[in-house]
Amino acid sequence: MDGRPHVTLEDVARAAEVSLATASRALNGTTKVRADLRERVLAAAEKLAYTPNAHAQALAGASHRTVGVICHDVSDPYFAAIARGVMRVAGDSDLLVMLASTFRDPNKEIAYISMLRAQRASAILLVGSGFEDKAWERALAAEIDPYRRGGGQVAVVSRHRSLRVDSVQPENREGAAELARTLLGMGHRRFAVLAGPRALTTVVDRLAGFREALAEAGVELPESAIVEAAFTRDGGHAAMSELLARGLDATCVFAVTDVMAIGALTALREAGRSVPDDVSLAGFDDIPVVRDLTPALTTVALPLEELGERAMELAIRDNRGSRSRVLRLPGEVVVRQSTKEV
Repeated sequence: MDGRPHVTLEDVARAAEVSLATASRALNGTTKVRADLRERVLAAAEKLAYTPNAHAQALAGASHRTVGVICHDVSDPYFAAIARGVMRVAGDSDLLVMLASTFRDPNKEIAYISMLRAQRASAILLVGSGFEDKAWERALAAEIDPYRRGGGQVAVVSRHRSLRVDSVQPENREGAAELARTLLGMGHRRFAVLAGPRALTTVVDRLAGFREALAEAGVELPESAIVEAAFTRDGGHAAMSELLARGLDATCVFAVTDVMAIGALTALREAGRSVPDDVSLAGFDDIPVVRDLTPALTTVALPLEELGERAMELAIRDNRGSRSRVLRLPGEVVVRQSTKEV
């Protein structure tokens, strides 16, 4: 199935040539589905060996409660720090944790959720930015909604505006805005931004916050000063290299994540540019390594381990029948040696 690790409800709906909603209703036994459509869905499910909800039958009898944690890339220090907080709370609660990396592939995320449903995980944590994609949102809801009805718990970190589940939200927009105000206070007026893909909600929020704070001060951030690349160290290196090739005019560059800033710092060094003497550089997240860089990185510090701890706590506290809980954790601008006044 297209290299996916598990057959999803979306796969069944596509094979049966019906909507996600129809496929879900047919598999859940509702009478509001035409007989011919139900037969098509059931035949497709059988052919694809789809397991709609083994979770519900086996959850109560499981000898160990398990939690599935799905993130973008556990090798990224941002996710590793959050996972450390998750694991601490899970260990204290005698929970087993299954960890999966999607590498920012929305189809893999849906497939992993479906797999965790079939393997009767008692809770699922989704860690990392969501996607600005309506089709993905519908496919996600088609997996999450029946999982929750079957007794599963869901919590998310930094994502999913449309998903009505418990969430822990870092203040990405306001953190980026506060960083912009700090850099403006240093005298900077010409900026460039190294952005990840704008299909990611985290990128959208951080870029918007930064841009809005500049606009409030009468400073424009033109589209030509924004370079999109992968949300990785190599992406930051490529974006900074492209900015240099265009002719770097900015006095300060903002990378929307520290990992991108690390790659940008190397690209600047390779080009013979000094940070901060030739250009200031700032990031976002405050992953542990950035304070040991030369120069140490100015950034927005998020309480990464606490994000994981709070999300895990939400996931293990039964919240059925009540409104979704939202916890917001602020970031704090930390000024280090990679930026200076101009």
